[in-house]
Order: sequence, then structure tokens, then C-alpha cells
Amino acid sequence: MKHKVPFIHNDAVVESQSIGDGTRIWRNVHVMLGAVIGNDCNIGEGCYIENYVRIGNGVTVKNNVAIWDNITIEDDVFIGPAAVFTNELKPRAQNKRRPEELTGTLIKRGATIGANATIICGITIGEYAFIGAGSVVTRDVPPYHIVYGHPARFKGYMCRCSEIIPPGISPFQCRCGLKYEIRGAVVTEIS
Repeated sequence: MKHKVPFIHNDAVVESQSIGDGTRIWRNVHVMLGAVIGNDCNIGEGCYIENYVRIGNGVTVKNNVAIWDNITIEDDVFIGPAAVFTNELKPRAQNKRRPEELTGTLIKRGATIGANATIICGITIGEYAFIGAGSVVTRDVPPYHIVYGHPARFKGYMCRCSEIIPPGISPFQCRCGLKYEIRGAVVTEIS
């Protein structure tokens, strides 16, 4: 397999030495020293990535997103423009916290976070979950769930391929070929 050198725009400040093969980092991005970014990622203009951040492979981070300490983003996640993350539930300027004291957030494989969504710290966004644009997410989102609103509320289910999974049909086979079983609020991909 051929090594693909990362592309780093001349106007980016990348202090980290942990940038994966084929990753593209665009204009006015700042990546702090301790950050780890996987292979084949795309980090849009104006992003900021703090020290204790882990980003998996194939992640797209659109323009103007700040990713703070203790946020972990797994493979194949999409983060829309100007999405907002937090890492402190009760911030005060006079209360300085070490990175290990900040509240972590986990974005699981294949999840989508829409433009201008706000993700409150301490939660997990499940595999292939879909967060609508402008939503405020204050609690965990299970795998394959669609949520949106302020605060974000459950609105349905979505296949990996982004087709809606209709309610009340279980098992369900998507036109892409994937099959799902829904029991209560739990969606399981079946073979």
C-alpha cells in the first residue's frame, strides 16, 4: 500500500506529529501538539483541535469547528460546519481545570453531526446516529437514531447509507441491502 503524505496548508499551524496518511488540513487550522488525527481525514478551514483529542480515520470536520480536550471521534464521522462541542459542564473563568478533569465526549463510528449543532459534554453519540442541523444534544444518542431540535429529541431511525428506517417494520431490509431489527429503542444490524 502506497504511503500518502498528509497535505497541510501553508496557513495552518500543526504542532502535532500524529497526522495520518492522506489527511488534508486546510487554511487557518490549528492542531495542538498532543492531538492525534487518523488517516484520510479532511479538516476544514478555521478549525481548532486541542491537545487531548483523538480523531479516527476517514473523518470529515467541516469549517469552523473547535474540538476541545477529551473529545474522541471514531472512524468515518461527519461533523458539519460550525458544530460546537463543550468539555466543561459548569465553566467559570476562575476555575482552571487540568485536561484530565474535563468531561469527555465520545462520537462513535459513522455518526453525523449537522451544521451548527451543539454537543454538550459527557455524552456518547452512537454508531451511525444522525444529529440534525442546529440541534442541542444534552444526552446520549443511541446507534442509528435520528435526533434534532432544541433540546434534541428522537425523530426516527437511519440506516448506515442514510436511508430512513420506517417505524414498525422489524426486521427491515434497506434498499442498500443492510438488515435491521428494532426492539424497543434498540436498533441492531443483522446479517
